[in-house]
Amino acid sequence: MKREIENPKGKLGILSVGLNGAVTTTFLAGTLAIRKGKKKPIGSLTQMGTIRIGRRIDNNFPLIKDFVPLANLNDLVFGGWDIRNENVYESAISANVLETNDLETVKDEMKRIKPMKAVFEKRFVKKLDGDWVKTGSTKYELMESLREDIRNFKKENKLDRVVVIWSASTEIFIRESEVHSSLKFFEEGMKKNHPDISPSMLYAYAALAEGAPFVMGAPNLSVEIPALVELSLKNQVPIAGKDYKTGQTLVKTVIAPMLKARMLGLHGWFSTNILGNRDGEVLDEPDNFKTKEESKLSVIDTILQPELYPDLYNKYYHKVRINYYPPRGDNKEGWDNIDIFGWMGYPMQLKINFLCRDSILAAPIVLDLALFADLALRSGMYGIQEWLSFYFKSPIHSKEKVPEHDLFIQLMKLKNTLRKLMGVNPITHLDSNGIEESVEEYYPD
Repeated sequence: MKREIENPKGKLGILSVGLNGAVTTTFLAGTLAIRKGKKKPIGSLTQMGTIRIGRRIDNNFPLIKDFVPLANLNDLVFGGWDIRNENVYESAISANVLETNDLETVKDEMKRIKPMKAVFEKRFVKKLDGDWVKTGSTKYELMESLREDIRNFKKENKLDRVVVIWSASTEIFIRESEVHSSLKFFEEGMKKNHPDISPSMLYAYAALAEGAPFVMGAPNLSVEIPALVELSLKNQVPIAGKDYKTGQTLVKTVIAPMLKARMLGLHGWFSTNILGNRDGEVLDEPDNFKTKEESKLSVIDTILQPELYPDLYNKYYHKVRINYYPPRGDNKEGWDNIDIFGWMGYPMQLKINFLCRDSILAAPIVLDLALFADLALRSGMYGIQEWLSFYFKSPIHSKEKVPEHDLFIQLMKLKNTLRKLMGVNPITHLDSNGIEESVEEYYPD
């Protein structure tokens, strides 16, 4: 049965936390250029991806954007918060991700986009300083100021809906505590300035309180805490996260499933990166790197399931390093050395050198997540959107479930969710092979 989905009428606001950062300015420049027909949306599943409907012999592969009712790119309105008071064109120039001639085509539009004052607490991002920040006597007061920003942005731009997406820096590593355990404790904690309530949690609360989906693009503890999951369920608002899956971890979610699929063993996996942008500078601080390290280390274990395959994966060594190297800028380079073993225990190696561009890989993820989060809201979906795990290094999930990290299983889950929304049978890839006469897929009556 097809789910009732509200049409994407009117304007959709995308409010970015970290508006002047490399990821958001790259996303904005690209989206604006695509709207003007100057560039193609390469890397965006919502814009360029297809989805198979029915049997293979039907040869029915519509574009995803033609299959499900997504917001049109021409209906997007952009805004957000940052700790620097400059327009996004100036910030894009400073980020040095895009060529000047690409920025010139959208210069006027980008100059008009300026940040609102951000909630900032230096303890959570020690390497950064901000002069465009909110003041308030309590964290509750700061959160209320964010809510007012969302309402004003919606009113001033005559928006029908808003999505809030965090593309700001990684906060320090903290563990769940009592203040995170319930909505009641969390609200009391905001009023008492509890030290374990981070700025990202305030943004998440504000968005959910205003009925706006919240997407977490960094790896730190945030919207997945029980208190905010409770709020998302109470207000029936979707949440998703966390940590955009861009470079090295994207590769891991392809290679690790290959090893397990072939029952090849693993002795060790050493990963190191050099990165020179602001994200690299933030991660040069040990407490912030700890947050990223936890995100990166969790991927392989979940895929390989050493508890099920102790002979292959019980004792492998996994090391992850990120090195701040300013000359490289946003052009991240990742090296992986993978020591594996095969038949009769004979050793082999894989060497991977990925010279990627961090923000170029992240920008289409931001677009897709904003559009899919809005689709989820209009479809009456709320709480954790596990079907969006395809986009994240550490996908948040229900406590009773094991997260799925295999990239291709994640993609199948995403597309089958879209099929279900539209009342179309999921794809199982079952062939007849003589079991069913002339039947390629199982379609119940």
